Amino acid sequence: MSLRAAAGNVRRQLLCTFHQRRVSLGDVGPVISFTFDDFPRTAMTAGGAILESFGLRGTYYVAMDLMNRSNELGEHFRRSDLDELINRGHELGSHTFHHLSARSSDGLAFRNDALRGRDELSSIAGRSAQNFAYPFGELRLATKRCLEPEMSSCRGIFPGIHHGVVDLNLLRANSLYGDMPQLAAATNLIAHNREGRGWLVFYTHDVCEHPSPYGCTSELLQAVVLEASRSARIMTVSAVVDQIIPNSHLSPHRGAVCSL
Repeated sequence: MSLRAAAGNVRRQLLCTFHQRRVSLGDVGPVISFTFDDFPRTAMTAGGAILESFGLRGTYYVAMDLMNRSNELGEHFRRSDLDELINRGHELGSHTFHHLSARSSDGLAFRNDALRGRDELSSIAGRSAQNFAYPFGELRLATKRCLEPEMSSCRGIFPGIHHGVVDLNLLRANSLYGDMPQLAAATNLIAHNREGRGWLVFYTHDVCEHPSPYGCTSELLQAVVLEASRSARIMTVSAVVDQIIPNSHLSPHRGAVCSL
């Protein structure tokens, strides 16, 4: 292992270990959530349609400053898309306003931008957008601490499955990128989640025939959703969090809580 990789592992362990908000998963699992970051339009037009074909819904983490823009993920959401997602029963989660990285911005500026994103989405949705995802999956210990009283949950991109106990300040999540060759890895996660009666979170971005490096094909998403629906309840992040928060009884800031 290179020195850089070793340092990265140490940093990840520190981020996972400190400033936790530990909540018992109770008997909620096995449960799986499908989440979409940044909200390229194909996440709704293709991804949302796939979930809905199974009678399911997903969580969309939205950075409002990306509205009406285009980048390597394709065309991003329009204002009317937010209303459509809500009307179709999906969840809007916050992703800061300007899609800021917690590692490359001032701590106070990041907190304020996260709150601005949450509040604007809450106003649009007519309900609280209290579930948050760190842009780029980047965070600092200070970020976990300062967002704890502000968000119901904060999702990262460290892979793993929640078994028994969940750190609401840093939800684990597993990328769903590429095409059908990635199905085996996703199926393996789903099997582990079923056996451990845990909470498995997937995330992706665009959903199309030729996705970006951060998206997946419709074929892969449909296959994973089908496999997931056979072995677990599929719930939005808010639906899971709302069930498990009353189970909170553990001391914060102690121990690692997520594992495969």
